[in-house]
Amino acid sequence: MSKLPKAYQFVDISDYGRPVARFIAENLKTTRFTPIDVTSWFIICGIFAVYCIINDYVWAAAFFLIFKSILDAADGELARVKQTPSYTGRYYDSVADIILNALFIAAIWYVTDVHYAFAILAFMGIQLQGTLYNYYYVILRNSVNGDTTSRIFEDSTPVAMKGEKQQHVTILYKMYNFLYIGFDKIIYWSDQDARYNKPFPKWFMSAVSSFGLGFQLLVMSVLLVMGLRDFIIPFFIGYTSFIVVFIGIRRFVLSDDNF
Repeated sequence: MSKLPKAYQFVDISDYGRPVARFIAENLKTTRFTPIDVTSWFIICGIFAVYCIINDYVWAAAFFLIFKSILDAADGELARVKQTPSYTGRYYDSVADIILNALFIAAIWYVTDVHYAFAILAFMGIQLQGTLYNYYYVILRNSVNGDTTSRIFEDSTPVAMKGEKQQHVTILYKMYNFLYIGFDKIIYWSDQDARYNKPFPKWFMSAVSSFGLGFQLLVMSVLLVMGLRDFIIPFFIGYTSFIVVFIGIRRFVLSDDNF
């Protein structure tokens, strides 16, 4: 099941694992396993990836990074096929993602000669990239009656959905807000009027999807197996500059005022 109506679906280059994720979800549909379980599995995969990076098992690290990305999509797919969307799952997923991203960058910094300040910049860059992509993607989904589990503005604790406890939602929301609020505010401040734009064209969303976490993990995997781990942190620092490019395109090319 897609998060978007068919007319607005685009090629998401960070979502290469979706077919496998759907296969996993379909096979778990009638089992006792929940989307929360699948999120926990991708956390375990991420920890294995960190261990493999530190110990220079580059092919194993690449495998676990890619499989983590697939499971990251599978939890949402399972929630949709079981018709059990939840804010608990949404925030649990996001909190796990940012913590694992920090661990991935820390592991790469540990095995390279890159200064720790650049590692921090790379981590911040990765998060800003992902935040911009999610910002535009959530705006698009909300504007065309797509999936609305994610909100454009995560500025208040949502009311728990059927089947989940408000206490869990509240705790996870507070964790999410603490970890993401700075990145969210930077991106929102950079392009406040994006939510008023007509639906973004497919080519634009495909381009911005290069900021998605799946693509980021793919880049890490490829550079690791190519023996180019020293270039991972500089790459993400440099690629962050494209945030200005995408925001500029949205504001000065795609804005309704220009049509």
